[in-house]
Amino acid sequence: MGSKHKLLPWIYNNLSDLKFDTVLDGFSGSGAVSYLFKAMGKKVISNDFLNFPAIITKATCENSDTTLDEKDVDHILKNNPGKDNFIKQTFEGIFFTKEDLEFLDLAYWNISKLNNEYKKALALTCLFRSCLKKQPRGVFTVSGDLSNYNDGRRDLKISLKTHFLEQIKIFNSLVFSNGKNHFSVSGDIFEININEKIDLVYFDPPYVPNSDDNCYTKRYHFLEGLSKYWKDEEILYDTKVKKIKKKYTPFSYRSQAIEAFDNLFYKFKNSIIVLSYSDNGFPDLEIIQEILSKYKSEINVIKKPHRYHFGNHAAVKRSEVEEYLIIGK
Repeated sequence: MGSKHKLLPWIYNNLSDLKFDTVLDGFSGSGAVSYLFKAMGKKVISNDFLNFPAIITKATCENSDTTLDEKDVDHILKNNPGKDNFIKQTFEGIFFTKEDLEFLDLAYWNISKLNNEYKKALALTCLFRSCLKKQPRGVFTVSGDLSNYNDGRRDLKISLKTHFLEQIKIFNSLVFSNGKNHFSVSGDIFEININEKIDLVYFDPPYVPNSDDNCYTKRYHFLEGLSKYWKDEEILYDTKVKKIKKKYTPFSYRSQAIEAFDNLFYKFKNSIIVLSYSDNGFPDLEIIQEILSKYKSEINVIKKPHRYHFGNHAAVKRSEVEEYLIIGK
């Protein structure tokens, strides 16, 4: 998911000396940084304006002791004549094989019948990860004849069911307790109300996209729809990939981004503010520092060259950027 996974050691090294116990990950995305904070022994509150990232952090961060056992897996895989066929009917010929789509319909239907919210979140997270690994480029802006992306990798060959069973083992192994109670929510960062002191806030907000394909919601619309079986989502049926209506965030609009950062820093001015950013973001670093200086007297900027790549095949195009970690105290 273009996540911060490869940057986690760098983030840890630059934040580990800061004094904080409770942290808000305001745009949790893949959940990698929330999980890092949990591993650091912090109390973590995770938020994202999309639904599927909140499910991921519910499974990996808020969840401290619940895993999927053999009985759960049997339940998820059992045939259910009463299941819906919405995914197969809507996305056949667009994403995955017919069998894969039938599996998604079945798995979601049976997961929804699990009687434990953490088991549901864990199973859905395994579905999300399976879809990402099977989908060429790992994004849902490409469809149809994808033979150009097939470089023989196993991930592109095996079924979603096989992926899912493998992901269950992986995500079960990630469940642990650090002795703190964590929370995962989905909502507007400007409207979130937290009834406790937040020592540090970490933000990795969406960027103003430099192309339509770079829009976060459009890259992962299938996962967002899957997270709620497209309930209450407006599907744009006239689009090639049947994407959902873009979720609004002021950070994605050049005309609104500067004011959005100002409002964000103001709202959390009583916490240590940490912003992950890069040199391809808008506004630029100088303006970000200028805004942050209104609320913080000490600002440190740590820079690191980084190469992002969205995808899972050999020829995927990579983007080289300079990554910033901006710390306001």
